Amino acid sequence: MDGKKARRMAAQILKAGETKVWVSPEQAKRVSEAMTKDDIRALIKERIIGKRSVQQHSRGRARTLLAKKAKGRKKGRGKRTGTKAARRGKEYWMKNVRAQRRVFRELRGSGAKFKRPAREIYLMIKGNYFRGKNYISTMVEEAKK
Repeated sequence: MDGKKARRMAAQILKAGETKVWVSPEQAKRVSEAMTKDDIRALIKERIIGKRSVQQHSRGRARTLLAKKAKGRKKGRGKRTGTKAARRGKEYWMKNVRAQRRVFRELRGSGAKFKRPAREIYLMIKGNYFRGKNYISTMVEEAKK
């Protein structure tokens, strides 16, 4: 049988593309003599025909880039997109929100009056409406007037 046909059958058996099928150059004559799929399976068992591994993307360049960024390189003005606030992490936001919720809880406990319902203010805190803790207490001051 033609070597190409044997390669095609081996690709079907190995569930790979024809380019991923490896044929031993020393045993090429035996491969061309194979007539059936069972013959090809026998050659696969004998490791005369094999399957090449799938090439993966190398992370080497990515690792070197991360190492440089850890040193503080590649973080200049030209690399920055988004505002300062947008570049801050979620941890920063969580810290801010928790502090605001704490103040709001204390104000509610002390019986302070608000212009809006408590649920709405809670959602405003979540939605980053207030810049900081002081803005919530300012809202209470305005409600008193």
